[in-house]
Amino acid sequence: MAEEVYQYDIVAGLLKTMAHPIRLKILCLLRDKELTVGDIVSEVKTTNANVSQHLTILRNQGILAFRKDANYIYNWIADKRVLDLMNTMDNLFCK
Repeated sequence: MAEEVYQYDIVAGLLKTMAHPIRLKILCLLRDKELTVGDIVSEVKTTNANVSQHLTILRNQGILAFRKDANYIYNWIADKRVLDLMNTMDNLFCK
C-alpha cells in the first residue's frame, strides 16, 4: 500500500524539526557551504549557546553533520532531501 511506503511520521518529524525560525535560518546559511559554529552565531545574531542547541536538534534528526578541525566545528546539511527542500523553498519564497 502507498501509505506503508510513505512514512508520514518521519516526514512530519523532519518538518517539525525544521519549522523553527532560527533552524530555518541556519539551514539557509548551510545550503551552499559548510560553516563553523562561530560563523553561524555571527549570521543568526543570537548567543553561542542558543545556536548550539539548535545545531544539536538538527544533528539529532540527521539533518546536519559536522566535523571538528582543531578548535573549530564545521557544520553542513547531510540529508540531500533537506537540501533539495531548502532549494525549492528558496525558489518559491525568496526569489
